[in-house]
Amino acid sequence: MAATKRAMMVSTIMQSILNVFLLGLAAILMLFLGRETYHLALVLFVNNDQSSSYLLIEGIVIYFLYFEFIALIVKYFSSGYHFPLRYFVYIGITAIIRFIIVDHKSPVDTLLYTGAILVLVITLFLANSERLKRE
Repeated sequence: MAATKRAMMVSTIMQSILNVFLLGLAAILMLFLGRETYHLALVLFVNNDQSSSYLLIEGIVIYFLYFEFIALIVKYFSSGYHFPLRYFVYIGITAIIRFIIVDHKSPVDTLLYTGAILVLVITLFLANSERLKRE
């Protein structure tokens, strides 16, 4: 009995520490999101050269990455300390798309990255199927 109670106490303490650090990470990500918003505004309203559209698209995808990580942390707290698999898949798809936008020199590499996106989309489809849904 005492061992079970001690294990629950250790588990609760570790969960509390994890929650505090996740809140800290959320605060840091929100600061970066604000900074990215500022940079997007600069690219959109100040820079008028040809490369600004490329920087704008790259900035938007980075913006979505920050947004998705913050949404993942919010979902973690709202779903009873659980990270849904599909959020990680969304983040993976967005990260690969950003990488393709930034580095698209090799057509073979780009084709492989799009294959990885296809695998992630299939994973997302399977994770959202009725047999595997938990929520």
